[in-house]
Amino acid sequence: MKPDDKNWFTDPLYLRHRGYFFDRGLSFECRQCGACCTGAPGVVYVNKKEIALIARYLHMKQDGFIRKYLYPVNDRYSIGEDSEGSCLFYRNGCIIYPVRPDQCKTYPFWFKNLRSEKNWQRISRSCPGIGKGRRYQKEEILSMIESLSSAYKLQ
Repeated sequence: MKPDDKNWFTDPLYLRHRGYFFDRGLSFECRQCGACCTGAPGVVYVNKKEIALIARYLHMKQDGFIRKYLYPVNDRYSIGEDSEGSCLFYRNGCIIYPVRPDQCKTYPFWFKNLRSEKNWQRISRSCPGIGKGRRYQKEEILSMIESLSSAYKLQ
């Protein structure tokens, strides 16, 4: 696939065989500071498997969990936010951290943050975990992008 094709950024062969600013990897360790969970509103998609897992973790029935914590976005669900734009599960730390959605688990390794070194630098100013902790290799980072893209159809 060529870069001018519509979905080049989700083609595994293209993604794996080109150079990136993160060819030598990137370090990150979540500090549970809430920088990505609070403030400006956003969309955190959850799939059926994640809904079941989180509901079970909270000792809730799925339908009650959906009514209380989620809202529909097209043909999917997103985790709700309070009036300040903060995730409903952030209270001085993530209360569902062990079962948080893949979208949360893979932050900050999102396509929009990795499109350029400039984007990565920008996001690193608000995320104290960037540059700390374990080093993620290029292959791991690309796998996260691919899994989110296919799991949530984020294209």
